[in-house]
Amino acid sequence: MSWPVSMQPEAMRTSIEEGDWSSGICDCCNDMKQCCFAFWCCPCFACITTREFGQCLCLPLLDIFGCIPPITMSMRTSVRRRYGIKGSLCRDCLCSTCCLPCVWCQMSTEMKKRTLPTVLSDIISR
Repeated sequence: MSWPVSMQPEAMRTSIEEGDWSSGICDCCNDMKQCCFAFWCCPCFACITTREFGQCLCLPLLDIFGCIPPITMSMRTSVRRRYGIKGSLCRDCLCSTCCLPCVWCQMSTEMKKRTLPTVLSDIISR
């Protein structure tokens, strides 16, 4: 005898705690070497940062063709999602449109601070 199913299983819900950016949008001067590189050669800096994030090296060059830089905005959104950072698509769009080098510096800084250093004992134990 089979009983009718009266309740379907629910999807597992996980609570992901969202945090803030480790640096502000105007904190790019904290690392002067990075700041100068981003301001004087933003396309090169953006390509390198994109590659370090694991995306295509030349992807940021597509930003040249629009008034709202779609790649910068989508990269900022991806960085936020990967690291659980609070924000919105609207804010990503606004920041990416108004201060391109600052956004790339902020993303680069975030990736550097969130990357865990490789420890020799971890490599040996594998």
